[in-house]
Amino acid sequence: MVPVNEPKIPKNAIKYVTDAVSSGWISSAGKYVDEFETSFAKYVGTRYATTCSNGTVSLQLALASLGVKAGDEVIIPNLTIISCALACVYLGATPVVVDVERDSFCIDVSKIEEKITSKTKAIMPVHLYGQCCDMEPILSIAKKYNLSVLEDAAEAIGAEYKGKRAGSMGDIGSFSLYANKLVTCGEGGVLTTNDENLYERAKTLKNLAHSKGKRFWHEEIGFNFRMTNIQSALALASLEEADESLKHKQDMASWYTEGLNETEGLSLPRARPYNTIHSFWMYAIVVEDSFGISVLELIRRLKEEYQIDTRPFFYPINEQPALAKYFREDKTLYPVSKELSEKGFYLPSGLTLTKLQADEVISAIKSKI
Repeated sequence: MVPVNEPKIPKNAIKYVTDAVSSGWISSAGKYVDEFETSFAKYVGTRYATTCSNGTVSLQLALASLGVKAGDEVIIPNLTIISCALACVYLGATPVVVDVERDSFCIDVSKIEEKITSKTKAIMPVHLYGQCCDMEPILSIAKKYNLSVLEDAAEAIGAEYKGKRAGSMGDIGSFSLYANKLVTCGEGGVLTTNDENLYERAKTLKNLAHSKGKRFWHEEIGFNFRMTNIQSALALASLEEADESLKHKQDMASWYTEGLNETEGLSLPRARPYNTIHSFWMYAIVVEDSFGISVLELIRRLKEEYQIDTRPFFYPINEQPALAKYFREDKTLYPVSKELSEKGFYLPSGLTLTKLQADEVISAIKSKI
């Protein structure tokens, strides 16, 4: 079996986690929380970082820290995980979707302004599958309309846009530390920012919003979104190997690209010119009509005949049943998201993937032409 993603356990994981347990600091305080936050901020290139319990609440905490509230609107791409929309909904805000670019899978910058209204509070570009969005025009639009920018960099740890790391360019960046991420502790999230006020706001809100100087006195609604010292110990061990892990992702992409480049009917991922580094969180492919079989049939054959696990692309946000009340307009308004969701899938892309396994995947795909 070739898994779609197998987590890599870093060499210092047991040492650090054992130390955290032995210290007695097993909840949300302890030296590993501080060390990881400091190290992660340095890695991303921001002044501050603060941890939280997972990537979804990281987005919610970021929006809350930016002041997003009931009645506000947040612009997000239509092709992304539902967490982006849920983070808005949990705060009573409305997710407003924009179609994506076919080649990058990221938000189509040219379509953002037409979705801005007097209720718009923020733009949430998502660096999908490890490819950075075109951030300069997004930041320009945000400045023009006095909007905040929340970078969803959950899938783009280590990716760079014109020499700047994902999560360092907007007002605030959001990361996931889920088991399949480049840096992981199983479940966890991180916010990054250069704004001290946003940093302090996020720290307060994630910790039940205790009033300053008067613990257990609460003048506003906060959240219990803390990450534990044990998780931080594992995350720190993983972060120490981030450069090595990123190199493995680049090698993986090279294996697949070299092996599949001449295959008729497959559109392979390409880094946009502005992306100094594509992190290739997942090696994402679009199966064109000329390939001869549909992406769902290819996924089925790879699994049943070759024991190769893959995943289809996300479904468009505007088609999610749970969000139906927010999207009653014509479903044909987002044709690129629709097409990519029907034709896209990603190959086994984990940090434990070997060259031999990649060759097995390549051979199996070619045998189905």
